[in-house]
Amino acid sequence: MRIYPAIDLMGGKAVRLYKGRKDKVKVYGDPVEIAKGFAEYVDKIHIVDLDGAFTGKPQNLDVAQRIIEETELKVQIGGGFRDYGSVEKAYKIGVENVIIGTKAFDLEFLEKITEDFDGITVSLDARGGRIAVKGWLEESSLKVEEAYEMLRKYVSRFIYTAIEKDGTLTGIESIERFWDKEEFIYAGGVSSVSDVLKLKEIGFSGAIVGKALYEGKVRLEELLEALKC
Repeated sequence: MRIYPAIDLMGGKAVRLYKGRKDKVKVYGDPVEIAKGFAEYVDKIHIVDLDGAFTGKPQNLDVAQRIIEETELKVQIGGGFRDYGSVEKAYKIGVENVIIGTKAFDLEFLEKITEDFDGITVSLDARGGRIAVKGWLEESSLKVEEAYEMLRKYVSRFIYTAIEKDGTLTGIESIERFWDKEEFIYAGGVSSVSDVLKLKEIGFSGAIVGKALYEGKVRLEELLEALKC
């Protein structure tokens, strides 16, 4: 199981939101410097372009490029990738995985990008067991399990995001495994070693950790050490 430290970008700065709400934002500073700190322990990080998620088009790819070039970290990035050109640009700057949210349900689009690019990842953003779209602002009638069944023939890499837990530091959502052999990464509320060990036991292949690291609730090296056991 892998740990993916998270950097959420807004206005070129590293920030964290509470439950995805842009009116509940806390700024943590220079994302490149933060990434350099993470690079001492891991070789890959998770980036969310929050401006992109809210506007529908990535706004911080220049920052992601600086992180890649200055740290040599591998990057998975999501937030506003709703057209072919945006996806293509991300891969051109060296991103390893582009994460698709809302637009993943346009199956024609998803088929096209998965044919042309490796590592496309779908984010299943869930609130109350149902998929939320458009930067988490709208809730659909689609159940998470139904979305997974619909999309699994196109991709083999998913992120499950528990929206109600995101940025809360209150621990992980209670969830039972519903996927098969795909790579499944959890995000939302991870704030302790026990959270990570629970996720490993459930069968997640990775965990995204953000606010807990910034607030000093848990140390990255502590999480990595626990997973060696």
